[in-house]
Amino acid sequence: MRKHIRRTTAIVAFSSGSDLLGGLLFTAKVPTHHVHWLVVAEQSRGKGVGRALMTAAMRRFVPGSGSVEVVTFGADHPGACVSGARAFYERLGFTPAEAVDPGPEGGSRQVFRLAVA
Repeated sequence: MRKHIRRTTAIVAFSSGSDLLGGLLFTAKVPTHHVHWLVVAEQSRGKGVGRALMTAAMRRFVPGSGSVEVVTFGADHPGACVSGARAFYERLGFTPAEAVDPGPEGGSRQVFRLAVA
């Protein structure tokens, strides 16, 4: 993570007490930007940490028009509901797009895409 922070391709969120709340890895390549990894500590979920990380990434890494893509669980994957990832990205305005290769455990994956004007 430190390597990515130095490259300015990562953002981390800390509490005022210096607890790590979450982190995000992002690739900013016009016209299609990619969220490679987004994680929020279990005790911090549902408190706006993920949204704040995405908002910071969009401000910092997306200079103009294009799209932002993330690969997450497919609708039929058991982790889709447990993680809340699909619902999270939909609340941010991402739309489900094409299926992609399965994850390392063999479960389905899908691209979610957000158009940026």
